[in-house]
Order: sequence, then C-alpha cells, then structure tokens
Amino acid sequence: MRFISTRGQAPSLSFSEAVATGLAPDGGLYLPESLPALTATDLACFEPLGYAELCFEFLRRFATDIPAAELRGIIDAAYAAFDRADVAPLIPLDAKTYVLELFHGPTLAFKDFALQVLGRLYERQCRLRRQPLNALGATSGDTGAAAIHGLQNAARTAVFILYPDGRVSPLQERQMACTGAGNVYALAVDGTFDHAQSALKEVFADQEFRVRHHLSAVNSINLARVLAQCVYYLYAWLRLPAAAKGNAEFVVPTGNFGNVLAGWMLQKMGVPIRGFRIATNQNDILYRLFTRGTYQVGDVHPSFAPSMDIQVASNFERFLYYSVGRDPARVREVMATFQRTGRYAFEHFDRDSFTASHCTDAEISQIIGRVYREHHYLIDPHTACGFKDLAPDRVNVVLATAHPAKFPDVIRNAIGLEPQHPSLEALKARPLVKHRIKGDPASVRAFVERHAAV
Repeated sequence: MRFISTRGQAPSLSFSEAVATGLAPDGGLYLPESLPALTATDLACFEPLGYAELCFEFLRRFATDIPAAELRGIIDAAYAAFDRADVAPLIPLDAKTYVLELFHGPTLAFKDFALQVLGRLYERQCRLRRQPLNALGATSGDTGAAAIHGLQNAARTAVFILYPDGRVSPLQERQMACTGAGNVYALAVDGTFDHAQSALKEVFADQEFRVRHHLSAVNSINLARVLAQCVYYLYAWLRLPAAAKGNAEFVVPTGNFGNVLAGWMLQKMGVPIRGFRIATNQNDILYRLFTRGTYQVGDVHPSFAPSMDIQVASNFERFLYYSVGRDPARVREVMATFQRTGRYAFEHFDRDSFTASHCTDAEISQIIGRVYREHHYLIDPHTACGFKDLAPDRVNVVLATAHPAKFPDVIRNAIGLEPQHPSLEALKARPLVKHRIKGDPASVRAFVERHAAV
C-alpha cells in the first residue's frame, strides 16, 4: 500500500517512509491511497481476537512493507506495557451507556495506544537505516508524555516536546519533565498549544533542517497515530451486544480531531457504526463546525480539560481531503484561505455521521459529580465532556481518554475525593527538568540544533 499527501504535491511513500516523514514535504498530511474494505466476513473473523491480535490484523493491511512476524513483535511489545490484559475494557454503566477505558497504558491516557507502537516503529527505523532520529511534537497535555515514554532512553534518538507553559495539569507536566532520561527535552513555551503547533509545522516545513536532523513527528499529524487509534473503535464495536452494534454512537472528547477521525475512517472502511458525537470543552471550534458549518478560529480559554484547549485542529486537513472529494487542489485552496483568514465555510460535509456538544467548566464539575453519584464511576474532566446530552435513542459508547488521577484538583473539587495512581505519586518526588524557550520556529530550531541525536 502507498500513502499520499492531502495536498498532492509530494511523491507517494510506503508505510514506513510515511511514518518516518511525518508531515509531507508539501505541507500536507499522509493518508492511504485507498481505504481497504472490511467485510462482514472480516468482522466475524476479528470477533474472537484479543487486542494485540486485532491490532496486527488491522495494521498489516497498511504496513505492507514490514514483514508480518516483525510487525507482530512490535505490536505485542507495545501492548504488553498496558496494565490490563484486555487493554481497552468496555464497561457497561447501564443498558444504553458504555465507557471505553483508554487509560490503562504507561502514561494513563489514550495516546499510549498509538505512541507505544510508534516508538517501536521509530526504533526499527533507526536500526535499519543506521541513522539517528529526532522526534518533535507539540502537546496540549497527554501526547507529550506518551511520546516520551515510547522513546525515552532509546538508542540514537532524542525527543523534543513543546507544551504551553502553565496550561497543562501539574501531573501532565511531571510525566514529561520528570523522566530522568537523557534524551528527553520538555520545552515549555509561552502562549497556547496552537502557537506551539504552528512553530512545529514551520520547523518541519524547513526541508533542509528536517532532513539534516532526521526529524519525525509524534503528533497526530503522523499517519501511524491515526491508524493505530482505529483499532480501539473496532475492538469496542466487536464487544457490544449484537442488538447494539447497529445503533452505536461513539462519543469522543476531542480537540485535535485525530481521535474521532480514526473512528470515522473505520466507518468508511465498512464497519457499521451509526455515528460519532464530538464532545468539546469551552474551546469549541469543532462544535461550531459541525453545528454551523463554519470552521473559524477563536481565542483559547484555559479550562478544566486542558488537552482540548485547542483552536486549530491538526487533523482537520485529513477530514477536509475526503470532504472535497479527495481533490488535492481544492485542499490547497481551502487551507490557503483558512491560513489567510482564520475561517472557512463548508458547503457540504458528512453531517450524517457527526453530532456535537460543548461543555463549560461548571458543567464538567457537575457531570463528574452526577456520574459518580449515579454509577459510582469516576471520570476525568475530558471524559466528562462526553457525558453531556447523551442521545436517548442510541447506544452511547463514551471514550474515557485519561485516568482521573491525572486531574486531582478538579476531581477533589467536584466530589470531595482525590484519586491517586502509584505511577503519578512516584513522580511527585522527582526533580522537574524543563526548558523554557520562546515558542517561535527560530528558537525551536536552535534548541534542536544543540541537542539533536547524532
């Protein structure tokens, strides 16, 4: 299988090449040349598989350049790091409400599902090419920790993670800045996640710099991130009661659109998921897009759900590519308009698959309390956004994107209890090592230049 840029002005690549490149040279994002069809026979064969087996059967349709035994080893090692044998347990709260727990990985967030795999793909790349690799990413909370954990102490690698200083939770910051690993650089920048992401994209656009330092992206702009996340939707759907499968809506807390895009792509491959509810916090650009048809940047307001404090969704361009009939010229036109004006009005897009909601901080606290009272089940602030206005006529599968112990202050204020997790408690005694830099491309380039793996 080959992978192409959404902007159509870069050569097609193999899976491994697309993963290593991250952002396409023309500024676009990689996608499969075509999406494979998953038939009813395929789904029946998938049903008895464990998580790692299912992930292998799914990803081998895309990673056709990696020998099957090697791919299987990468995937088995990735999910051996999770603390549940079922990896992504589907928890029923009542007859119409399920929670898909995606926080049993090493950093207690859904990003581990992709980044444990991606880290091992990067190690394979370094070994085969006999070259260093410098992983660069921006995070609004959980991506950074998951990327760091996937690559810390790996030979001939360095990990550079930009994050908005003071705008992630204290424990999220400690997961990035207290590893003690010599190849990890937590870069605290002024401003918002969007500022950090913009600087990162400009650095990747500098092709001479990117090639010279063997840069690769760990954000969801990396193709492997989205494909690996498709698997937990498939795993959950296969475990629903037969009567619920055709009426299931996945409720997805999301800011960068990569998480929900993964589910939507799986639907396009033939899995009969009824739809997706996009759950946003008060930074509700995606809510406004899917209710009004206008994608327009606003100000970012810090919230109780900081991983969604985003106004420019990185994976919007992949959705756009499909929405304009896979026309790269049209994608380039729309993205140029958006970059110039900060706004784009859609004429047509897939409204049938998506509904949307948004949640204020006050509502997040109320929902955490309500879910705990009604179900004796504790949710984090991002997951709480998913519990607003659940559709009564559907089976709702709410994605629990992070462990509540990562946000103890919000939980304590909501229910009077402070959740804990041993791995997070251990971080509190470790020294915090972060590097404050300006969040502009020149400052990022200068820092990477001094600390890159060689």
